[in-house]
Amino acid sequence: MTVARVSVGECKLEIDDARWGADARDGIAFDRVTFGAARVVMRDDYSQAVHSLDTPGRAQDLVDWIDWEQTGAHRRWLASHGFGIAEAMDTAQRFMIGWPAAERLIDMCGRLDLPGGFVAGASADHLERIESEADLVEGVAYQCRVIDRAGGMPVILPMAELSARKASADEHVRIYRDIIARCEGPVLIHWLGPMFLPSLEGYFPGRSFEQLMESEPDRIAGAKLSMLDDALERRLRRSMLEQYQLMFTGDDFNFAGLIEGETTGTTRFMGRDVPIGDFSHALLGIFDAIAAPAGRALRELARGNLERYREIMQTCEALSRIIFEAPTQHYKAGLAFIAWLDGRQSNPMLVNRQDLARSREHLVRVAVAAADAGVFEHAATAADRLNQWLAADGRSTGAS
Repeated sequence: MTVARVSVGECKLEIDDARWGADARDGIAFDRVTFGAARVVMRDDYSQAVHSLDTPGRAQDLVDWIDWEQTGAHRRWLASHGFGIAEAMDTAQRFMIGWPAAERLIDMCGRLDLPGGFVAGASADHLERIESEADLVEGVAYQCRVIDRAGGMPVILPMAELSARKASADEHVRIYRDIIARCEGPVLIHWLGPMFLPSLEGYFPGRSFEQLMESEPDRIAGAKLSMLDDALERRLRRSMLEQYQLMFTGDDFNFAGLIEGETTGTTRFMGRDVPIGDFSHALLGIFDAIAAPAGRALRELARGNLERYREIMQTCEALSRIIFEAPTQHYKAGLAFIAWLDGRQSNPMLVNRQDLARSREHLVRVAVAAADAGVFEHAATAADRLNQWLAADGRSTGAS
């Protein structure tokens, strides 16, 4: 155990790498299905690239700037804490890296043979142009088949094309059903809100989401909801429960309470029996930062120690609310900053330098809340890097 101290203005910050005591990974498995949405890690020399949010790199060029060794190590780290991997989704900046990098990530996940398995985002971003509805349907179905053959379960990502042309509720349902009919196995549906991607305003109009889930209960295994609306999630998951479909919370503000609940039965998911009830399973970007304490909390939940679960998860949720504060789409900066501080990667850079989209003040608050949540596993390294960063803000050059 190491306790390191850092002066942050007038605040004396303690970084304790045993904040919650010894990690008792004693064979207790989570009784929730959990996937951590994982980032990509950039090469140290990416600081020399001219990419930015205003002048983004082309998808086919960005693939060469990814540090594939560190990116794979990050997935193994998440798996070591009990999580499956959600690959090539928004946390990996999927809408920036496109299909060239996504396909390689999916192949890598399959080869890692992760104990918790993996799911992966399916879109149509390998197509240069989408000129018709048929192009869109076959494009998404093609990526679903690639994911199936790599050993994962496809997550059909939201299609901004539907929002752009203000597709009706009936069109949403028809297009999704056409895609699913061309898939080889079951899929998950991802409903992502405009706070993460502004172009998705008005997605799933009316009751189209419910209609879709009801229409294909044998082919749609469940859904990930990223609407940051816990009341909506609770309502939708109760209707999905009647069809034995799993709700995966993507609510990085309210996940602690949403994951709680009583088990009422089981269903089959990815080849195993999993519990169902009035609760959400989890597919979260914040797991990228809180895997260590969240893994402990989920084992406490499995033991029935709800008080301890809440104690740990409360601090994790407080950190998450800072990382995901508006503008929410820049949340990845906090995730990469924490991983860099903890010595799990050699720089805090993101694709198109999205790491520079958050202020110094914001990242200081992230560091303070991260220490309180007990996310750091290498206290001395975290304190040393934070001290260096505070002394000379090195975000413009990346590695230090």
